[in-house]
Amino acid sequence: MKNTLNKKEIIDLLPHREPMLLIEELINIKKLFSATAIINVKKDSFFVQGHFPGNPVMPGVLIVEGFGQAAAALTAAGLDKKEHENKLVFLMNIEKARFRNPVIPECRLELNIEAIRSHGKVWKYKGEAFVQGKKMADAIWSATVVDRK
Repeated sequence: MKNTLNKKEIIDLLPHREPMLLIEELINIKKLFSATAIINVKKDSFFVQGHFPGNPVMPGVLIVEGFGQAAAALTAAGLDKKEHENKLVFLMNIEKARFRNPVIPECRLELNIEAIRSHGKVWKYKGEAFVQGKKMADAIWSATVVDRK
C-alpha cells in the first residue's frame, strides 16, 4: 500500500466532489491506522467567502468535515476495493470537538487522524489539526459504513 494519496486518488475513494471535497492529499499513511490530510485554506475558498467578509475564518464544522473525509479515505484505502466501492461512510457522532485557534486563509491545514477502534461497520477516530505546528482544533468522532443506495 502507498503511504501517500493525491487528490485524484482520493476522488477515486470518496463520493465527495467540489466544492465539498476538502482534503487535497493524504500523507504518512499507516494502513487502517493513521494518516495526515492536507487542506490548503485559500482566501478564495468557498467557505470563507461569507465567513466572514473582511475577516475570513474557516468554519469549525468544516474542520470536522475534513477530519471525517480524511478518516473515510484512510479506511477506504486500507480495504479491498470490493469492500468499499458501493459503500458510503456517514458521521455518527462527535464526542468532543475543540476549536483552539481560528484557521485563517492562506495556510496549510494538517489533519493528523488516527483510528482508535473498529467494531463491525462502526469506526472511532481521533484527530488534531495544525497550522505550522500550532494546534488549531481536535476531535473524537465515530462513523459507520453503509451500503450505497
